[in-house]
Amino acid sequence: MQERSERTRRKLVHAGAEMFRRNGYANATLGEIAASAGVTKGALYFHFASKDDLAEAVQRHGCALLDESVRALRASGLSPLRTLVGATHWLARSLHEEPAIPASFRITRECAGLPQLVIDFHQFWLAAVCGLLRQARDAGELPVQERWDGVESLVAAAACGIEAMAGTAMPHSELQRRVSAMWALLLPVLVPGGAGKDLPAGAPGPAPCDRVPPKA
Repeated sequence: MQERSERTRRKLVHAGAEMFRRNGYANATLGEIAASAGVTKGALYFHFASKDDLAEAVQRHGCALLDESVRALRASGLSPLRTLVGATHWLARSLHEEPAIPASFRITRECAGLPQLVIDFHQFWLAAVCGLLRQARDAGELPVQERWDGVESLVAAAACGIEAMAGTAMPHSELQRRVSAMWALLLPVLVPGGAGKDLPAGAPGPAPCDRVPPKA
């Protein structure tokens, strides 16, 4: 019984993410979400008392996915800076493949300033980016910068721009290429003296994926 209840909850979170991503927070209805999940509205209300509760669950799922991706990248032996590059590629992929990620961004954007917004996924993503950047600095991957605020602001703005580009319905392959191109430009700035040019700008993986893909 408990396992079936958990399956139903996961289906509702997935269906909610799809609806919030597609229609936005205001236009998504619980009736449509329940129908998409293949359950009754009564079953939905058993798990979530309101649309606010479901939206919070979607965002918590998005946060968990981000945490898992960063932990997996670090566990694979990547340095903080390489993990940061990998996390941005993960975001580019997840914006197309995992509805909870674009849905979480959209919920945060549309509910900004409203009392029901418990989780700010935009700030959660920023915290992950800036945290990895500071870890890279502390690990000696980045030279100590006198203008650290500017460095952090530049990288944060670039990382947040990935979601904005995805919102233009850019194809996944093109978005991945743009992220690689972005790092190919940023890394030599962050790591001057020529060393940054040798750092891989592509998604972590086999050597061919570490090169900036040519534009089709």
